[in-house]
Amino acid sequence: MRWQGQELGTVDEAALPGLDRLHPLVRSVTTPEFAGMTFHEVLCKSALNHVPGSSSMPFDWTINPYRGCSHACAYCLSPDTLVLCADGRQRRIDELTIGQEVIGTEKQGDCRRYVATTVKAKWSTRRRAFRVTLADGTQLVASADHRFLTERGWKHVKDVMGGLDQRPSLTTSNRLMGRGLGERARLRPPLDGEHRRGYLAGVSRGDGMLLHGAYPYGERTATVHRFRLALADHDALDRTRLLLEAEGVPTVTRPFTQATTARPEMSAIHTARRADVETIERVTSVPSVRTPAWHAGFLAGLFDAAGSCSGGVLRVSNKNEETLRLIHDALDVHGIPHVIEPPRSNSVRTVRISGGHAQRRRFFALTEPAITRETAIAGTAVKTVADLRVVSVEDLGHDIDMVDITTGTGDFIANGVISHNCFARPTHEYLDLDAGHDFDSQIVVKVNVVDVLRRELARGTWEREPVALGTNTDPYQRAEGRYRLMPGIISALAESGTSFSILTKGTMVRRDLPLLTDAAASVSVTIATSIAVFDDALQHSLEPGAPTAAARLETVRAASEAGFYVTVFLMPVLPHLTDSIASLDHALTRIKEAGAHRVVYGALHLRPGAKQWFMQWLGREHPELVSSYRGLYPGASAYAPKAYRSWLAKRVRPLMRVHGLDGHDEDDGPRRGPVPGLASRTAAASRTAAASRVVTTSRGRLAATASEPRLF
Repeated sequence: MRWQGQELGTVDEAALPGLDRLHPLVRSVTTPEFAGMTFHEVLCKSALNHVPGSSSMPFDWTINPYRGCSHACAYCLSPDTLVLCADGRQRRIDELTIGQEVIGTEKQGDCRRYVATTVKAKWSTRRRAFRVTLADGTQLVASADHRFLTERGWKHVKDVMGGLDQRPSLTTSNRLMGRGLGERARLRPPLDGEHRRGYLAGVSRGDGMLLHGAYPYGERTATVHRFRLALADHDALDRTRLLLEAEGVPTVTRPFTQATTARPEMSAIHTARRADVETIERVTSVPSVRTPAWHAGFLAGLFDAAGSCSGGVLRVSNKNEETLRLIHDALDVHGIPHVIEPPRSNSVRTVRISGGHAQRRRFFALTEPAITRETAIAGTAVKTVADLRVVSVEDLGHDIDMVDITTGTGDFIANGVISHNCFARPTHEYLDLDAGHDFDSQIVVKVNVVDVLRRELARGTWEREPVALGTNTDPYQRAEGRYRLMPGIISALAESGTSFSILTKGTMVRRDLPLLTDAAASVSVTIATSIAVFDDALQHSLEPGAPTAAARLETVRAASEAGFYVTVFLMPVLPHLTDSIASLDHALTRIKEAGAHRVVYGALHLRPGAKQWFMQWLGREHPELVSSYRGLYPGASAYAPKAYRSWLAKRVRPLMRVHGLDGHDEDDGPRRGPVPGLASRTAAASRTAAASRVVTTSRGRLAATASEPRLF
């Protein structure tokens, strides 16, 4: 078991976006018992949540002990996508870590500038792959939902909605913002083999000394072998030292020159051992056949020793004709345009990279020199000089593993262009479980919710209005098996005389049936469960983490046998998938056999977020139904048309009568009202008349004299 961020007020870089500096955060926990899940334990300030008056929900108060994020975010990129880090290096997105500094952008006045930011969260998923190709050769593989910054604003890779639901997406008339990467550059070139020896050859030719000599020493002649490399930059010197150690050559580091007003302090690595010097001579020799990896390493080493990048100009200087020819050959091999300037008075010539920002970025991405200060872009304005026109957006036709990150600025630089990351989690849109998997990989747990609830219920202002649990997140999701918050919540509500309802699709509620039975002796308690799909294959596709219909029906049976009038939400009914007479009859038969008393049915809702996710699923699993669903849910419409709902009611109502089930359409009944259903069959007879009457909200939206309580 791994524990993170265990102190209040500390920054937990592994926490959910928005929770890294949340002072009530106690700790984040991962455990083999729940593989792939992280529990973020927080101290909540309130337990009772008041539903806004404008809401159409049929209740005024809720309790949500758990909140979470699916992290199956649709914003995602191929794992080998290069992300520009704050140190100027390009790193694969799947190798980034929480807290690592990367480059993002932010608007400063009328100008967008590159700024350093940090990785707040990182996750992986699996999505259909699309390849975006730009005119300069840059390629990006991403999901259809991923967004990139264009000259006309943020645009998705591909429009998967179409029709009236169309969203801004890339076309060949768009140009992305950034610097580009050109043809795929080498990512963090391997510092071994050909590349390592190319680097050592370049850095040695740039500022190294290697000699074998004989010197008279009195009456004797001393044979001397020397290697020395003196540099002002410790990063380049340390890299060279490590690479020589990899070749079996140890070196000694010592001061070389002191700092002056004109020159910085320099250090040197050296060796005077003959075998080592001969090894260095051998590994730094120029091979007759040079590979692209050797050329890339050679350019990196020479830049570290004798290169610079300032004022928008990248240059490498040398006077040795063979070295100049090697620079020219290496740049040609990798297609980097350049100019060799005329010699100066001291015979030194400069090789200058041409082609602007894009080619300089390609050079650095290809070579990744040790001296990264030359590559820093933080603070500079975003200017698109490279030809970043969209040439094509190609559906690769298969799913791949993808990765995304959340940063402090909300964006990052992916393969040289500005890429959006998902704001869903930082802005708490992740609380809507309809948009993804029912069981989340990241669960926020209000570990003190019971204590806070007891304090709130004890206030003199609390009017014991009914409370609904399970209206946002499932109180009996898998995390409840670990934290056991519901027993305390049930006891607190019952002891305060507050009626409550529980809606769950989980089966763990069976654990608390004895406690719920005791609570029902004093307050109205209702248990309801939602079962949308009774076909196992379809249910697994839609709700891969949820219990099967059979398991949920067993929970209905157990609760019914314990004396509860159990309500089953036959929701959502999916047009053309679960709305046939045969499907509805099968569902109601099984619900009745399980002992349910009431059924509430309703057509599919496609609210923002859920709609996009569902339409993607539909296009993948049932493409023949996409056009029909676009007709039923046009534009921003979240609800099926009234004609369809009426048609559905005419099918369901006769079947409910046949099976002897009470219930109604979700559209029937008052918009706010009682805690659904009766408390329990065993307690109803002994309850006083006042207690047995329908419970109303503080605003009296339902007459207390109503003879038959309804769910909605």
